[in-house]
Amino acid sequence: MKKNVGPLDRSLRLVIGLGLVALAVMGPRTPWGWIGLVPLLTAVSSWCPLYTLLGKSTCPVVRAGGR
Repeated sequence: MKKNVGPLDRSLRLVIGLGLVALAVMGPRTPWGWIGLVPLLTAVSSWCPLYTLLGKSTCPVVRAGGR
C-alpha cells in the first residue's frame, strides 16, 4: 500500500475520528459514532482506499536525494 494521506489530512482524520468515537462512548451512545473508526484507521495507516480509487493523494512528493 502506497501512502496517499498527507500530514494535514492525517491530523484532521485523527481529530474527527477521535471525536466521533468519543461521542459513541460518552455521548448519545449510538452505533453511528463508531463510524469514527474509519478516519482513525486511515490516519494510522496513512492510506485511504477511496483516494486510491479516485487517484488522489495529499501526500507530499518525496524528491530523489532527500531534498
